[in-house]
Amino acid sequence: QVQLVESGGGLVQPGGSLRLSCAASGSIFSMGAMAWYRQAPGKQRELVAAITSGGSTNYADSVKGRFTISRDNAKNTVYLQMNSLKPEDTAVYYCNADQAWLPSGSWGQGTQVTVSS
Repeated sequence: QVQLVESGGGLVQPGGSLRLSCAASGSIFSMGAMAWYRQAPGKQRELVAAITSGGSTNYADSVKGRFTISRDNAKNTVYLQMNSLKPEDTAVYYCNADQAWLPSGSWGQGTQVTVSS
């Protein structure tokens, strides 16, 4: 099992930026496609950005043009650059494999992102 630890969250004003990092204890290359998910209070966890091992990306419509996902396979790290943040982006952000179903035990603690003035 590869352990994933998210970091970089915090409190930011609307229009601000944050860069999240996801550090893996093992090879993310072997995991294939990776993704960032988020869960806002009272809402289901949703996929916000995904990246294949080769670097192809996909984004939820709500973040397209504002967020950029990237990965460094050599460093076993996945990143999420978030620009032009909106209050609606407030959520706990998690990284994991890009899969339709994931074991409950595969989720880390996530990192809190709060966008507020």
